Amino acid sequence: MLLDATLADFEAALARIAPFVHQTPVHTSRSLNARAGAEVYLKCELFQRAGAFKMRGAANAIARLSDAERARGVVAHSSGNHAQAVALAAQDFGIAAHIVMPENVPRVKREATEGYGAKVTLCAPTMQAREAACAEIASATGAALIPPYDHDDVAMGQGTCALEFLRQVPGLDTLLVPVSGGGLISGVALAAHAVNPDISILGCEPALADDAARSMAAGQVVVHPAGPTIADGLRAQVCDRTFAVLQRHVAAVLTVSEDEIREAMVYLWERTKLMAEPSAATALAPLLFQRDRVPGQRIGVILSGGNVEARLA
Repeated sequence: MLLDATLADFEAALARIAPFVHQTPVHTSRSLNARAGAEVYLKCELFQRAGAFKMRGAANAIARLSDAERARGVVAHSSGNHAQAVALAAQDFGIAAHIVMPENVPRVKREATEGYGAKVTLCAPTMQAREAACAEIASATGAALIPPYDHDDVAMGQGTCALEFLRQVPGLDTLLVPVSGGGLISGVALAAHAVNPDISILGCEPALADDAARSMAAGQVVVHPAGPTIADGLRAQVCDRTFAVLQRHVAAVLTVSEDEIREAMVYLWERTKLMAEPSAATALAPLLFQRDRVPGQRIGVILSGGNVEARLA
């Protein structure tokens, strides 16, 4: 069970995926430190293979399958980063990957997924349509489903990001983490608290996709369909599995406006030269615009990915 994960579990996951992922760098910026009034450390998962942290969870989940399960391939649904990660991890293991993507997916993400050798099936842009298409493919092929976040092995893989980060920069006071379905923040929170029980974990999400903040306020999962946020990777809803971790390990979920996300993204591009995607910039936005809500002087920010179309800039 995810909530029972120990430091040894995360260390084992990191060792398991080491052949398939990068140890991503940590960047700093004097101008960002001055703006935030703190020491800020940026964990650059935009330099991860496939361009996002999702490679960690995909590699861990596929590595945990039996040989017989891997022989039948894998299937996943995603608007982009998870799709690319599963496709690339499957390629690493030499197995088939079937990826279901919404028909309105950004072109760059679909092309990258196909470039990794996956067979892409398009569907209507709803969670019901995605899940139905995955179920049909799984039934026809026997492929194992690799969910984007509602899965212990996926979340454990994502959490290796925090284990790595805290080894690179010991003594952080706070981690800022983007929230979508909760796979990243649940894994990060558990791994970080296994290393340092006193570190504060803050979730960050768009005000137009604030189901996690609503759920935290209500004390239960609140289904609230996302609006048209630029942070397309953060439109998923938290689930029971991930929300259970948020309730116990996340201090708060902060929401930011579309303008704040855009300005944070532009700031990263112009001042640090890090081409983070909007979902990643969402984690920096509170530090730029809501500094009073971010405790501590040594702040870590997980820049979750960098898959963005340059023409959208």
